[in-house]
Amino acid sequence: MKAVGFRTGADGAAHTNLVDFEAETPSPGPHDLIVRVKAVSVNPADVKVRQRGQVEEGQTRILGYDASGIVEAVGAEVTLFAVGDEVFYAGDITRPGTNAELHAVDERIVGHKPKSLDWAQAAALPLTAITAWELLFTRLGVPYGRKTGGGSLLVINGAGGVGSILIQIARRLTGLTVIATASRPETIKWVRDMGAHHVIDHHEPLDEELSRIGIPEVEYVASLTGSDRQLPFFPKIVAPQGHIAMIDDPEHFDIVALKRKSIAVSWELMFTRPMFATADMIEQHRLLQEVSRLVDEGLLRSTLTDMVSPINAANLRAVHAAVESGRGIGKTVLAGF
Repeated sequence: MKAVGFRTGADGAAHTNLVDFEAETPSPGPHDLIVRVKAVSVNPADVKVRQRGQVEEGQTRILGYDASGIVEAVGAEVTLFAVGDEVFYAGDITRPGTNAELHAVDERIVGHKPKSLDWAQAAALPLTAITAWELLFTRLGVPYGRKTGGGSLLVINGAGGVGSILIQIARRLTGLTVIATASRPETIKWVRDMGAHHVIDHHEPLDEELSRIGIPEVEYVASLTGSDRQLPFFPKIVAPQGHIAMIDDPEHFDIVALKRKSIAVSWELMFTRPMFATADMIEQHRLLQEVSRLVDEGLLRSTLTDMVSPINAANLRAVHAAVESGRGIGKTVLAGF
């Protein structure tokens, strides 16, 4: 089958080492679906794995952690899906990725594709939706669907893939005041379109920016990038007994200064459940089912902003480079082999 992978070489793990190749067709494990991939999207996770060069010399590793497609075969113990079902999912970082014509994935982390979306629109959502959902409702502990009460959520990097869907979920499914950071006219407009009540500039001191909009302290922070740069402001802007959830990889993050206010800090990695086959792994299936329902009801929208075709090494190189620039808005998707 056709696939795109990366290899180490003279220039290390540069995006130029993404190559087209013929891979073996996967066979399903007991809980696996074999999915014919229709579209994939590129996330910072793809770039980070490639940059770390986690592949043996002479081997080729298939990346990709978002996909939409059609179930072609099922494992002996599959109960949630049948051949012919249209699905979307974010995969498992410990297994071969989705940048291939056929992909094996555990049914417990797969959802039925929203009927109202095409393949590309659907492929933009899974990884970021899972991350945003787990961050908001599991790590931060915000009550799902409760519109009463107050409180504010600050989303740092609101225009990125996770921020774009997190703003929507928080605005439509909680009673929180949603504050997003953005700095360019196009990103400011985007986060407002996603549903942010307020927009502040993350290149300015966060305490001054929050005071400017009349909300000097927030109960919740979703720190999606640059957490180490913003750390000095957290003791000032997070309310007593507030909560910070992070998804990035700061080299150092000293939280001692947060003790005085009893501020909690949590990490969110959507790969944790499949990576360790946790007892609650099926929660990712359930939340994707809920996201699919909410999309079809018009409460959530795809965060697709750009679509490239076909899925091949040349196009993936270009999209990886764009993700590395850090200036993307929403999600870029590749469709079709």
